[in-house]
Amino acid sequence: MASASELLKSYQPSFSLPSLPIVPDTNPRACVLDQFRTAIAQLLSDSLGIPIEQAYNGVDYGKKGEDFTVALPRFRLPGKPDQIAQKVIEKFTPDEYLESVVLDKAFLHFRLNSSNMIRAVLTQVHELTHVLPKSSTDPGIYGSNSLGEGKRVIIEYSSPNIAKSFHVGHLRSTIIGAFLTNLYKSCGWDVISMNYLGDWGTQFGLIASGYEKYGNQEALEADAIKHLFDIYVQVNKDAEADPEVKVQAAAWFKRMEDGDESALSNWRTWRALSIKKYESEYKRLNVDFDVYTGESEVSKESIDKALARLDELGLIEDSNGAKLINLEKYKLGKAVVRKKDGTSIYLTRDIGGAIERYEKYKFDKMIYVVSSQQDLHLAQFFKVLELMDYEWAQPAKQSLLHINYGLVQGMSTRKGTVVFLNQIISEAANVMHEQMQKNEEKYNAVIDPETVASEVGITGVKIQDMAAKRINNYTFNWDRMLSFEGDTGPYLQYAHVRLASLERKNPHLLPLAPPSELKLELLAAPHTSSQARDIAFLLGSYPDVVKTALKTHEPSGVVTFAFRLAHAISSAWDAVSVKSLGEEEREKASARLFLYFSARDVLASALRLLTIRPLDRM
Repeated sequence: MASASELLKSYQPSFSLPSLPIVPDTNPRACVLDQFRTAIAQLLSDSLGIPIEQAYNGVDYGKKGEDFTVALPRFRLPGKPDQIAQKVIEKFTPDEYLESVVLDKAFLHFRLNSSNMIRAVLTQVHELTHVLPKSSTDPGIYGSNSLGEGKRVIIEYSSPNIAKSFHVGHLRSTIIGAFLTNLYKSCGWDVISMNYLGDWGTQFGLIASGYEKYGNQEALEADAIKHLFDIYVQVNKDAEADPEVKVQAAAWFKRMEDGDESALSNWRTWRALSIKKYESEYKRLNVDFDVYTGESEVSKESIDKALARLDELGLIEDSNGAKLINLEKYKLGKAVVRKKDGTSIYLTRDIGGAIERYEKYKFDKMIYVVSSQQDLHLAQFFKVLELMDYEWAQPAKQSLLHINYGLVQGMSTRKGTVVFLNQIISEAANVMHEQMQKNEEKYNAVIDPETVASEVGITGVKIQDMAAKRINNYTFNWDRMLSFEGDTGPYLQYAHVRLASLERKNPHLLPLAPPSELKLELLAAPHTSSQARDIAFLLGSYPDVVKTALKTHEPSGVVTFAFRLAHAISSAWDAVSVKSLGEEEREKASARLFLYFSARDVLASALRLLTIRPLDRM
């Protein structure tokens, strides 16, 4: 199936406006508002004598109801702002792109040709979501672009330790990493999503010795992750009472590293059962991985070669039998790369793993979605690769990226502490199911309420996580997650359900004619509400929201857009009503229905980008 960027290449919009110069880094096929900005830039260029690229970069989205605003001082032209503005105003004539220009102190506010803007935006939304073939790998082609065409990115995220608890930090990594995977795919990148499991290390020596004492095959097959965690907790208690337990565990892990088959056989079973369990839980979160790998899969040969290279470059120091790299002159402390007993350490395996990945995948970028608590570790890791003189690891290449995030506080079930992913998912589903049952009439109308409750609950968890800047810590609130009002996940699902219901409630208007035959100018008529125009303009801005997210790696901008769209729809629901129009106003009703269908498609696209399954009923 063709990718979004490949489909965009073949796309020719059915509604076209007069031709304009092509400005670098614009893509009217993906974002029709680029054309309107170019029209503003051309007017500025012609009237002020500045390059059109410079003019274009000065055209910003407006505030307080303005379409686009230009701050004149940014061009650093001689003369007072009002004198400079007068040159533009004198040159201006309303046309197919622009309706008006107004001077406000040092700012020029531009209003687009309402009728053409609405038709251009809604036509593009319709054609990119319904006419072009859909790709199963993209969250939605509207909002996509070709920014990453021909480039490959590895996104490593989630990465739980299979013998320890899947804590909320792993959940944050999963939510943010899955969003980034969808984002890069939608922008034309070849994406490899990777789950780098914590499946190696001395803790497996502890579990191996503990399994002989506490292991149960039936419990293991029922829930490998929980059973191994229970063993891990118990054997750690034993180790506190008897130091010999840790000595035995270290010896066991050394046998594993040396390839002793008798020490590895149980571990292989534990790993396979754990992955199987994770796959089913990730599926409920609407997340999947291209590759499950782990610390265990970094070869001893790669680690040894990396250590040898570090030694050759004079970067390794001995410290009481351990080997370390002194990074203090970079203010990164000292990084241990080999323990005294000769076993590898997390950093060493990361180094060996990165080298193996580059040799195998030849990536253009590799992203690690890891909490801010690991900032020092990632900084040391990247610096060591740089010092090893790998071209792909040099900072100028910007090929290694740490996407960090803050902590979640207060996330526990209503009865105790959350430990495992399935507990978090089940709790979200249960609390939403209880909420839905409070409205018996609506509850009885829902087909498969348990699945719907699960989807709405997971939406609540995800939106609460992604609503603010990812670096911020936040306090999880179950009551807030339950709410269908305000800026919450259930509110977004409700907005989509409301839009989807219009198709069921207006069969007499269906099927709608193609946009070229609809009287969409009725949405822009002077005597009608401005809310229809506001929705259309907002829909036109969505591709820019996606483009910005690719620069910032922030899901919060997409969440904010989804809420703005949901609020705009709610505000317009009565003023721009479909049901209030009689048969004699069929053309107006059809135009409004088409507007709402377009809003539904874009809201669904934003939700899918955020890894949320949009619901049609709830």
